[in-house]
Amino acid sequence: MTQGGRMKIGFIGLGKMGLPMMQNLSERFDVQAFDGNSQARVAIRQAENESTYVVLDSLDEMTDIDILILMLPNGRIVQDCVLPLCEREGALKKDAVVIDMSSSSPLDTLQLHGKLGQKGIALLDAPVSGSVQKAKNQTLAIMVGGESAVLERVRPVLEAMGSAIIPTGKTGSAHSMKTLNNYVYAAGLMAVSEALIVAEKLDLDLEKFTDVLNASSGRNVATETKVRQHMLKGGDFSGGFGLHLMAKDLGISHDLAQQLGVNPGLLGLCFETWQSAIKTAPAQADNLEIHHHLSNTLNS
Repeated sequence: MTQGGRMKIGFIGLGKMGLPMMQNLSERFDVQAFDGNSQARVAIRQAENESTYVVLDSLDEMTDIDILILMLPNGRIVQDCVLPLCEREGALKKDAVVIDMSSSSPLDTLQLHGKLGQKGIALLDAPVSGSVQKAKNQTLAIMVGGESAVLERVRPVLEAMGSAIIPTGKTGSAHSMKTLNNYVYAAGLMAVSEALIVAEKLDLDLEKFTDVLNASSGRNVATETKVRQHMLKGGDFSGGFGLHLMAKDLGISHDLAQQLGVNPGLLGLCFETWQSAIKTAPAQADNLEIHHHLSNTLNS
């Protein structure tokens, strides 16, 4: 790691979550940022009058990096970015650490871990939990898989993006826990959506029903933070996480279960439901739109 001066960080993936995470990092570290979308790069430059980071036009421009952070759609794209940088002299320092903060498949993570290990480069899988607002406020929960000594080396970097750093164990464990966490959330959202549809058919007071859920054993993240805030009559159904992203995460969990030779019934049901939903939903649909999909299905 850099001795004296500011640590140099490479950050790849400037989407809704990645951009504020990178901007928070740039307040404490020297950041070289990149996104594969040229229009996104132009928009970021135009929006920043006095930026504290550099937005690169190519990964070939990334040099002398202490820590490489990736916030990308999946583990295969992560490998497509990381491995060429490892081959190019001068891109990463010899003791560099790669941190994959994407919602990658743990199977891809383990494969990348093996390839980087052959080059003497440490890898941490560090997916996040939280909304875009939490990314802006530096209050994300960050799960971290990998060697504890490596985690301690990069802890100040992670703390610049999140308020809860949760070591999860061996490499790949964080990505495994993240995808299973998202499955549990999806199952809760699906259950409360169906319950709301039935409750409406019974002409129940949905506000009162929400109170009952949150004071009783039916309480979950969806009942506490999505129903009254976004889903009841006149709601905006904008919970801050994409329907297609949830479908992708459920796909990771489903594939992982199949690789392990197990077949959880509820996981399979959630996977199939979200796959069905994204066939007709627009690309930017929020995950809460699953309620409308279920309503159309159940009322058809």
